[in-house]
Amino acid sequence: MSSAPPSGSPVGDWSTDFDHTTEAWAQDAPGIWRDLRTACPVAHSDRFGGTWLPTRHADVAAIAHDTEHFTSRSVIVSDFRPEAPAPIGFAPPITSDPPFHEFARRLLLPAFSPKAIAPLEGPTREFCGSLLDDVLSGDRDVVDAATEYAQHIPVRVIAHLLGVPESDGDRFRTFIHRILERPGQVATVDPEDLLTTYLLRAVEAHRVEPRDDLISYLLDLEIDGVPLSDEHVIGTIALLLIAGIDTTWSAIGASIWHLAEHPEDHRRLREEPALMPFAVEEFLRLYAPVTMARIVSADTEIGGCPASEGDWVLLSFPAANRDPEAFDDPETFVVDRQRNRHAAFGLGIHRCLGSNLARLELRVAIEEWVRRVPAFELADPAAVRWSTGQVRGPRSLPVRLTGEGAA
Repeated sequence: MSSAPPSGSPVGDWSTDFDHTTEAWAQDAPGIWRDLRTACPVAHSDRFGGTWLPTRHADVAAIAHDTEHFTSRSVIVSDFRPEAPAPIGFAPPITSDPPFHEFARRLLLPAFSPKAIAPLEGPTREFCGSLLDDVLSGDRDVVDAATEYAQHIPVRVIAHLLGVPESDGDRFRTFIHRILERPGQVATVDPEDLLTTYLLRAVEAHRVEPRDDLISYLLDLEIDGVPLSDEHVIGTIALLLIAGIDTTWSAIGASIWHLAEHPEDHRRLREEPALMPFAVEEFLRLYAPVTMARIVSADTEIGGCPASEGDWVLLSFPAANRDPEAFDDPETFVVDRQRNRHAAFGLGIHRCLGSNLARLELRVAIEEWVRRVPAFELADPAAVRWSTGQVRGPRSLPVRLTGEGAA
């Protein structure tokens, strides 16, 4: 029997007892990854029934490409493991393994192509402008860039994409907190407040009244002449909510945090807007928000360490992006970095399907912030709170507006 301490309890040694759901992890994850990469590049913890954490880019990449020894049927570490993969036709691509994964992913590619995503730039810019109107109104000099700006942008964009009310954004944030920040630690929830209940109702509403949005698109899809099951449709929408909202607002918030700490980079982006495409990729590399999970499906090794069937593996793409073996001067933000093949969107067959959408949202959000906010700084560095769990970004980001003439 494992004598693992309960999840959330204090950590003794990050190399043998890490817990990514603790506040200590959230506040200093980059330092933990750096120390582990030097002293113990493949860490292990008995928590959650046994979990591995590789921190080198080569190990993370090898696992991401190995679908023989690692299954994707659950991508969020918790105290529970699915005993078997979902039946074919029931799982979205992120939790599918070959051969069904290819079919499930191919169905969604048209909806997330650059051509399909481009029309969202206008609404996204309008959302950002409206939020900044509120942030910059009045005579306040301190605002929360996370809760008043970053956290609202993907919520509104995804609601627009799905064809559901923008006012449901607060519900989305509740769903995400339960699933990602406190996995397996949620008390009994009223069924009416469950994500699945919400999505069932949304799907039924679209079935009765089809619209020009993603939910109706999914309801029209077929595999071998058979419409997608409700489980598949709901799973895909849930994936979009979970993987497309928290991740993106975390990337936006972390980018604003960086600019507050590095006014020279803020100044360069204001004076040299042509640098923005390079800066977006560097924000994604240095502040990649997402750590995915895999389950060991057959006994194997991870960086020379024996991993047993059923073990969890945390694929820390953020740690991989800071590996000096893969990137020059990896801990430094280089606003015009030329060679930047980062892993922020994952590696292998499960590379993020929504990368075009995420890039658009991040670029527009930062462009509008830089354009409208001439100068700012952290109001209180100690008040910045970073999220726990597998998606890392600032949840509270109080900044002081120090420039005159905010537009």
